Amino acid sequence: MLIAIIVILVLLWLLGFLGPRAIPSIPRTGGVVHILLVIAVILLVLYVLGIVNF
Repeated sequence: MLIAIIVILVLLWLLGFLGPRAIPSIPRTGGVVHILLVIAVILLVLYVLGIVNF
């Protein structure tokens, strides 16, 4: 379950980061892209350390 959340967050980050360049109709998200990346990295680190088990 946690891996699915991490994958979704990374995909949303990639869409926000690369989307406006590839598809101009996608709005620029700015800081939200970086927040998604930070959340995904934190969840991944917690999962690897075994602190969070879903």
